[in-house]
Amino acid sequence: MSFMRTAKVAIFTGGLLLLSGCGTVNSWFDGQGADTRNVPPGNAETSQEIIEQEIYGRDGKPDSTIWDIFGAREDAGKVGAVNRYIWNASLDVLDFLPVDSVDPFTGVITTGYGTPPGGGGAYRATIYISDPALDARSLNVALMTRGGPVDGATTRAVEDAILTRARQLRARDSNL
Repeated sequence: MSFMRTAKVAIFTGGLLLLSGCGTVNSWFDGQGADTRNVPPGNAETSQEIIEQEIYGRDGKPDSTIWDIFGAREDAGKVGAVNRYIWNASLDVLDFLPVDSVDPFTGVITTGYGTPPGGGGAYRATIYISDPALDARSLNVALMTRGGPVDGATTRAVEDAILTRARQLRARDSNL
């Protein structure tokens, strides 16, 4: 009798473990979706939230489940491919900022606060390189000051400087 009971408990526990990888369980219990942030309209989100939305999507859940291991796999060389010129140009242009973390597989560079040469304010940046192409759409820069996000024109100027430097690096390599 105890063997049957132990077998039933083991099967039930195994079933729960298999189902736990299928998605978020929290949304089943609270009756709400996974995106329950309460961001007032007109307020800018932090750079970390912007990067997470780019990587995971709006609902905050990864685009994969446990069942993806049985599906077709992508080319291993394609995973984590970022444009090396944009990557190096980002580090060159923003060299005054201390680098907190880099992840070439996801294309994210996170910096701490630093003051540009000749500038008075401290900035921090999060750079997301989403594509291996040398293209403006491959680059997403989020700049913050201690008081909040910076003006969009400043962010565009930094993106333009990074893309210009990336083109210079590519031209230099093609001349060799």
